[in-house]
Amino acid sequence: MIFVWAFIIGGLICVVGQLMMDVFKLTPAHTMSTLVVVGAVADAVGWYDPLVKFAGAGASVPITNFGNSLVHGALTELEKDGWIGVITGMFSLTSAGISAAIIFSFIAALVARPKG
Repeated sequence: MIFVWAFIIGGLICVVGQLMMDVFKLTPAHTMSTLVVVGAVADAVGWYDPLVKFAGAGASVPITNFGNSLVHGALTELEKDGWIGVITGMFSLTSAGISAAIIFSFIAALVARPKG
C-alpha cells in the first residue's frame, strides 16, 4: 500500500506544480521556488516529516523535500551548535545533492551543444 500512497502523494505534488505553470502562468523557476518554500514551511511547522512517513518516496523525492531538508538541517544544527548551526545545518543535508547538480550540469554543458 505504501507504493500506492507514494504514487498518489508524489503525483499530487507534481500536479500542483503543473497547475501553477499552466493556470497561474508561473515560470518553471517561480514554480520550483514556490514548491521549495512550501516544503520549508511545512517542515518548520512539523507537517513534512509525517507526510514522508506516510508517503515515503512520494514526499521525499519531489522538489518540496529540498526545502524540507534545508529547514530540517538548519533547525537540527541550531539546537546543537547555536546560530552558526543555521548556516552549516542547511548544507549538511543538502550538500550531496547540490554537488551532484553542479557536477552533472557541468558535464552536460561540456557534452551538449546549445541550439541557436
